[in-house]
Amino acid sequence: MTAPTGKPRGVLRQRLGAGAFQHDRRAPSPALAGLVEHYWQVGWDLRGLPPQTQETLPHPNVHLVVESGRADVYGVHTGRFTRVLAGQDRVFGIKFRAGAFQPFLRAPVSTLLNRSMRMTEAFGAGEERFARDILACPDIDAMAAVAERMLLRHRPAPDPEVERIGALVADLVADRSLTTVERVASRHGLGVRALQRLFRHYVGVGPKWVIGRYRLHEAVAQLQAGKPIAWTGLALELGYFDQAHFIRDFRALVGRSPADYMRAENTAAMQELARASRPKPRSAAR
Repeated sequence: MTAPTGKPRGVLRQRLGAGAFQHDRRAPSPALAGLVEHYWQVGWDLRGLPPQTQETLPHPNVHLVVESGRADVYGVHTGRFTRVLAGQDRVFGIKFRAGAFQPFLRAPVSTLLNRSMRMTEAFGAGEERFARDILACPDIDAMAAVAERMLLRHRPAPDPEVERIGALVADLVADRSLTTVERVASRHGLGVRALQRLFRHYVGVGPKWVIGRYRLHEAVAQLQAGKPIAWTGLALELGYFDQAHFIRDFRALVGRSPADYMRAENTAAMQELARASRPKPRSAAR
């Protein structure tokens, strides 16, 4: 397995303070590439240090997450996700492709919106052993191998709608001009209501929500790049009618205005540079 290309999107704090952090991803095998986007692991060591808060923006994906000896399936979360990191721990997850968890769930994915369920509800017995085997692994490659074996045992029959919804979502990510539900429906030969039903059944949220979230993901990525931003031009590029609407949506999801967020990221970058430039203390002579 190889690491997916590109930087993870939606991580609001690119630079945390003191401590050790690890974020790894692995692509699935060809047999599961149509169902799984990637496997991921996050680890941290903050022993003797204050807890730190990490925030991420939502994606239109279902995750199976293993931590603290249990495994849970999380549906699409419409708000930003906040997690306080403390002590030493690690978390492993399976990020399913948008729409690809429905054949495992065998129910509308909208029933999982903003909620979670135990792994057993979708995969049957064996949660404790799966979680134990995952957390006993030395690294993400071994974890991904355990996850692959479990998913291959439960792999559902092919569903052409999963491939169709995957192509729709990929189109939204790649083409910034697709800023309205009507435009997406027209391009893919669907009526607006049919498109909405398809998204709610397979993805868990409507296409309008997915369009809006991916546009704000793009806005965050541009602000994190640290380049000068023309706010009105960025708002129009992302499909907003005016700058005020863009700022309002950004603040509602991220928790601060675009300008405030960019200042905070720049400050964190300067602090990280200052820490890196400090001379390391010499070891005591023996």
